[in-house]
Amino acid sequence: MEAITQLFKLDVVSIIIGIFIILSAIISMITIVSKFMEYIGKPIKWVKGKDKDHELLLCTNERLDALQKQREEDVEQSIKHDKAISDDLKSLTDMFIDKQIEDWRWEIINFSTKVAEGKPCNKDGYVHCLKIYERYEKFITDHGMENGEVDISAQIVKESYKEKLKNGF
Repeated sequence: MEAITQLFKLDVVSIIIGIFIILSAIISMITIVSKFMEYIGKPIKWVKGKDKDHELLLCTNERLDALQKQREEDVEQSIKHDKAISDDLKSLTDMFIDKQIEDWRWEIINFSTKVAEGKPCNKDGYVHCLKIYERYEKFITDHGMENGEVDISAQIVKESYKEKLKNGF
């Protein structure tokens, strides 16, 4: 019990200030010793560890910078490749559209020429030609294009088909 009463008699503020003074003195001495050891070229192990950590941090930062630059270059290249692919795809699409239109035109005009020359044509040929003309017209309309002499050829086929339906094939 006496020990507890003596403990309560002590000045707590003085004890705390004393502890801080002692800790400050220890930290100051450690700092002075580590600076001196660094100065003579034989740093203490825990100082070496800090230096290694710092070097590792710098190295990691450099690697991250290099990765960021590489990523930016890769993104630029990807954008260039995407544009090139898009341009090529558009070119191929345009070529396909032109080829399809030309094939349909040729088929309609060729059948119209056969009809105009009086060559024998069966009912399936007429139906096929008229269906192609319908697809051709829809395709032209959908792509905002104009029709030319195919209208005249289709008109010849339609008139001949109506006549054949009346008079028989």
